[in-house]
Amino acid sequence: MAVACEVFAERWTPIILRELFAGAQHFNEIHRGIPLISRALLARRLRELEAAGVVAKEPLPQTRGYRYSLTEAGKEFLPVIEGLGKWGQRWTVRIDQRHLDASFLMWNVRRRIARELLPPRRVVVRFSFSGVPGTYRGPRIFWLMLEPAQVDLCVEDPGFDIDLYVEADLAAMAKVWLGDAQFDSVLRSNEVRLIGSRDLAKAFPSWLMLSKFAGVPRPQRAAASAGTE
Repeated sequence: MAVACEVFAERWTPIILRELFAGAQHFNEIHRGIPLISRALLARRLRELEAAGVVAKEPLPQTRGYRYSLTEAGKEFLPVIEGLGKWGQRWTVRIDQRHLDASFLMWNVRRRIARELLPPRRVVVRFSFSGVPGTYRGPRIFWLMLEPAQVDLCVEDPGFDIDLYVEADLAAMAKVWLGDAQFDSVLRSNEVRLIGSRDLAKAFPSWLMLSKFAGVPRPQRAAASAGTE
């Protein structure tokens, strides 16, 4: 166990593995999912994981970049990563105003869209966030371009017509994403507003798959559910 912790328990390593399990393959994709790590430290951690036989790296044709993937040894960390995520969802303070990050939230929204439920055409959704911490220096407006074949996220106007506007308090949207609030409730409280086509506004919540751990209950929720059975 001590030797395994030398590989797994370095700072940021579990989060890097989380990104790889979530489908990130390229350096910039991994870094975008871990905005607080420096690029130099991320590169070092990836080299260490490669040396430990956890991550494999292959050069991309006709570019200077690489594709990263988990080896057989790396894939065995999946139940550990999932266990950490469930524990954090159950026991930690999930919404802390000081740590809210609109870019990180939208990056996760982008990769958790139920594409099979999307209309057969491109739908452009513009997000605008309020209630952003004063220490946050990232963008507050995002464009999510949704198509059955792919989903893209832009922080600059892509130049397409907007089909749906989402005006949201950042904390409220984070609570929805983590399963602490229902979309209907934040709509009723006007913490989130959907502006645009009525049909798209009605369908939009069903496209959001939410956090992978959104369904993990707090202990008191579990007790309440058991008492009603």
